[in-house]
Amino acid sequence: MASRVPVDFWFDPACPWAWITSRWVLEVEQVRPISVDFHVMSLAILNEEKNLSAPVRERQLGPVRVLTAIAQTEGEHLLRDLYTAIGTRIHVGSTIASPELVAEALADVGVAASYLEAWDSEEYDEALAKSHHQAMELVGYDVGTPVIRVDGEAFFGPVVTKAPRGEAAGRLWDGFVLVARTPGFYEIKRSRTANPDFG
Repeated sequence: MASRVPVDFWFDPACPWAWITSRWVLEVEQVRPISVDFHVMSLAILNEEKNLSAPVRERQLGPVRVLTAIAQTEGEHLLRDLYTAIGTRIHVGSTIASPELVAEALADVGVAASYLEAWDSEEYDEALAKSHHQAMELVGYDVGTPVIRVDGEAFFGPVVTKAPRGEAAGRLWDGFVLVARTPGFYEIKRSRTANPDFG
């Protein structure tokens, strides 16, 4: 792994676009010499001025609080598998985030169920905010999740409706890195005309 390029990926498991992008970047890891480290960010923090309903705020905040508690206590290396276990249930399984869902994911990965206590606790909120703001400070506060950093450059996205596979994933990565390394490059965008495809 020493020769692989380190890549940082910030996510909130509630975001379908971050989920699809994460599946793409994990595919890239199979066809390009990169190594991805996962970090939490928070839609609840991002949207805290939008007066979200209490149930929506809880569904957004609960999972990232649990993930932050685990990352702070046992290390961020567990986030990759935990994100996969939680995100598969939420996005592929079309299930609303809940303590029960996260408990199943913890069991899948072999992490203690006691971390569920963080779901409605403020104990790790400062650490969560620090991780979230680290991502936002890299890309600015007018974007969301996911955030990817490579070679010292960071961008929001890319946003794709379906994760490319194999060499197609690699080619998209090559283009992403090319624009990331281009001085003065900031944005490519067009209106989305398709819903997320989790297949």
